[in-house]
Amino acid sequence: MKSVGRLKVFVEDSQRRARALPAAEALARRAADGPPPKPLALEVFDLIAEVKFRAPSVTGALGQASAEEAVRQARSYAEGGAAAISVLTIPEGFDGDLAYMTAVAEVVDRPVMRKDFLVSPGQVFEARIAGASGVLLIARILDDLPAMLQAAREAELFVLLELFDESDLDALADLGEDESVLVGVNSRCLDTLKVLPDRHRSMRPHLPDARPTVAESGLQGPGDAARVAGDGYTLALVGSALMRGGDPAAAVRAMLDAGRAVREGR
Repeated sequence: MKSVGRLKVFVEDSQRRARALPAAEALARRAADGPPPKPLALEVFDLIAEVKFRAPSVTGALGQASAEEAVRQARSYAEGGAAAISVLTIPEGFDGDLAYMTAVAEVVDRPVMRKDFLVSPGQVFEARIAGASGVLLIARILDDLPAMLQAAREAELFVLLELFDESDLDALADLGEDESVLVGVNSRCLDTLKVLPDRHRSMRPHLPDARPTVAESGLQGPGDAARVAGDGYTLALVGSALMRGGDPAAAVRAMLDAGRAVREGR
């Protein structure tokens, strides 16, 4: 595992949770017996809208953590046209819970992504069992990315592979021809938690053109959606700005309209 800065405490918490799970083989069998995941359908520019109730980079809570509130927020995102819903399941520092993701997956017609510091194949199968259609994988914290990608393929889940800077680009060599992997760039500095606004633009030329690419962190409104669309990204992942807004559906629509206008040359 590479240096992970402030991620260390969250990774260690995830490792503890992973050790408490049944064997990955048993979880894989349970996952295979469940209903198929909802497919991810993408247009010229899309949004992954995130349900999260707290984040280390934000002072105070972003919402009242509960399954009911997660569902309410997710329904607004779906109404606004989000392509997928991301739900944080990290208890430490984020007030997340796997039950929140399950509650969302049961009621929305969009694929739901488990956002967590996943470190073991068992956690990938656990996500599928809990209703996920996709998982976030952070390249920097994984000692065996190919094993995690293989677990996601077996579970029929899409993957958002998260990179931070050029030191993470070697992870792209593990992707092969797997078309279910989106490649994302997180513009937040791991040590200071500040957003580096130029990172999306500087990293985009290093990403494969044939894959959907996701701009993560620091996007506040339509202007930011237009900016990353202009940089060549095909999706944006937005959380805090949508959680704080009074009309999440309208905010999602406005960001989608701005990004699609740029991508379509309008």
